Amino acid sequence: MLHLNRNRRTMLGVAAAACTTLLVSGCSNSSSGSEPATASLEAGQLLTHSALTTAAALPSAASTQLITYVSEGADGEPIVVSGTVAIPSTPEPAGGYPVISWAHGTSGFADACAPSLDTVDGPVHGYFSVATDYLDTWVAQGYAVVQTDYEGLGTPGGHTYLNGTSESNTVIDIVRAARQLDDSLGTDWLVMGHSQGGQATLFAAQNGPERAPELNLKGAVAMAPGGAAIPGLIQAIAAGAQVPAVAGAFLPVIVLGAQAAVPSINPDALLTDAAQPLLTTARTGCLAQLSAAEPVPSDQLIRPGADLAPIVDYLKKQNPGAVTPQVPTMIAQGGEDTVVSKLEVDGVADELCKVVPVDYRVYPGQDHRGAITASEADTAAFVAAVMAGDEVASTCS
Repeated sequence: MLHLNRNRRTMLGVAAAACTTLLVSGCSNSSSGSEPATASLEAGQLLTHSALTTAAALPSAASTQLITYVSEGADGEPIVVSGTVAIPSTPEPAGGYPVISWAHGTSGFADACAPSLDTVDGPVHGYFSVATDYLDTWVAQGYAVVQTDYEGLGTPGGHTYLNGTSESNTVIDIVRAARQLDDSLGTDWLVMGHSQGGQATLFAAQNGPERAPELNLKGAVAMAPGGAAIPGLIQAIAAGAQVPAVAGAFLPVIVLGAQAAVPSINPDALLTDAAQPLLTTARTGCLAQLSAAEPVPSDQLIRPGADLAPIVDYLKKQNPGAVTPQVPTMIAQGGEDTVVSKLEVDGVADELCKVVPVDYRVYPGQDHRGAITASEADTAAFVAAVMAGDEVASTCS
């Protein structure tokens, strides 16, 4: 049955991708065989849906649906994106269920790394299961939970990893698509995310109100938001500096993601011959496979004399500390995080505090994933406050 579901998902994605022109003809808005429609594609338009019962479904939900929908890619063109929609089993409140749009952390570059494809023996189940357990507590409390796969994960095209605009588009537009799927969803929503998703969350906190004015974005929770230190990391690697071993696992995903957004960036020209096996693994595997691959010394990752300006300039534009959130914002960070360091996120919080109030919480002793669960009580209090329209705390000096 799982094999059948995956094949069906692939067919739905390809069929939906065929509809990404300014005018569509013969594209069904449902996988259940409804009459074809002819209309202009719009961001947030629901394309297909089908029931999901794999590990990607939230256990406490009344139902979880796999969907495809229209969004806008890094190049400004329409794209097809996949994701999931979990509907609560609690009674529908007046005004409809509030929505949490979850932005996931780094899983990899290949299609198999999409969270909606997660299985109990999947390549990134160890990470996704943490997020699933966390999000299940929200659906049990009466929040609809939607999760985008982002551009190019599980659908045609490359994954534009760390492109803040594309990520935020997909995070915002899945809320619109989910409301077409089920009219029990209200207009109030929150954006939350971890790591890569923390970066996406901050971009969505900036872009959400203007992109989707028909919705009411109440607040944003960014956990261990990454991206700010990556341009400097690449420059340090090229200069021969010793960097954490984890950099070797992330670097292929970073350069492939940059190429997906800016095709003139050439990963093969940036990375050494010794690092080419890592690129091959990244094109077909996920972060877990990269982490398990034969490590390459950091001073042997980037080709001597490689032109770093295009990728560094591009990545500087993806800095989550350079956005201006339009809604109350909380940041949660593990004090012992070695993937996205506290020092990096301190800098993000300091930059954001120059333009908006931020509630920045640090959890001593917690690692990268630990920030998700360690922040639960503070996040719950923050969400309760913004949903009630109350003033939230600011830790900006």
